[in-house]
Amino acid sequence: MEPEFFLKDASITLVGLGLMGGSLALALKERHLCRQVTALVRRESAVQAALNLGAVDVATTDPAEAFTQANLIIFATPVRVLLQQLPQFAPFYPAGAIITDMGSTKQAIMQAMAALPPQVYPIGSHPMCGKETSGLEVAEATLYQNAPWILTPLDRTPLWVTTFMHEFALAIGAKPRQLDAARHDKLVATISHFPHTLSTALVLTAMQVAHHDPVVWNVAASGFRDTSRIAASDVTMMLDILLTNREAVLTVLGEFDRQLLALSQALADNDEDALRALMEQAAHQRRQLYR
Repeated sequence: MEPEFFLKDASITLVGLGLMGGSLALALKERHLCRQVTALVRRESAVQAALNLGAVDVATTDPAEAFTQANLIIFATPVRVLLQQLPQFAPFYPAGAIITDMGSTKQAIMQAMAALPPQVYPIGSHPMCGKETSGLEVAEATLYQNAPWILTPLDRTPLWVTTFMHEFALAIGAKPRQLDAARHDKLVATISHFPHTLSTALVLTAMQVAHHDPVVWNVAASGFRDTSRIAASDVTMMLDILLTNREAVLTVLGEFDRQLLALSQALADNDEDALRALMEQAAHQRRQLYR
């Protein structure tokens, strides 16, 4: 099926203009990829900030204004906010518009998208990138460069829409890949959501040590800095992610408990061979991934 519109002719509306939405807006503008970029924001102060930054052509707090000419609507708000907004804004969606998102979990979002009116084309998406800081002021046009961009179409999603979003991700500089929502949530629980719980536990553990000896903070160096970095991520965003992908994250935490127990047992037994084998397996895999 032929596309109903091309990216260069599209009017794109971003719902939310924090780090993710702001970075996408900057990339669209810098690369001159579409006809118009509009932002729907919550506060009047954000309207002027977005315009001053040159991130958008139009910024508004009025959904009727934001959606009236939109060909592509991209939700870049926290997951639980997004789940409320998808049906809330449905009366304003123009017929024929693509509705997508940038949410870090997909199953709950895809259930909400499946209930959208039949005259719009929903497809889930998730760019695998970010920073521990948040807000429009830290947005970067290069944020999506070489980042995986996962697409999760519904059965009702036309092939041309999936193709359009694949080409959209490529145009932004990302690497698109298609997964079903359940598989996506299982995989990202392992390599994205679980690491946040691990980083949080690491900092909380160091805090307990610091209660008895605060010098621990003075001797912390690059190893602690690197492994604890994502504990500084936006808490509201991470709560949304963990609570909407709870079962998958709990499954990964269970596997981690088993791996940690194996390491603990080898150390308790003073079993150098077992400890070395576990460490070498992990070291080999890490080096294969990031040479």
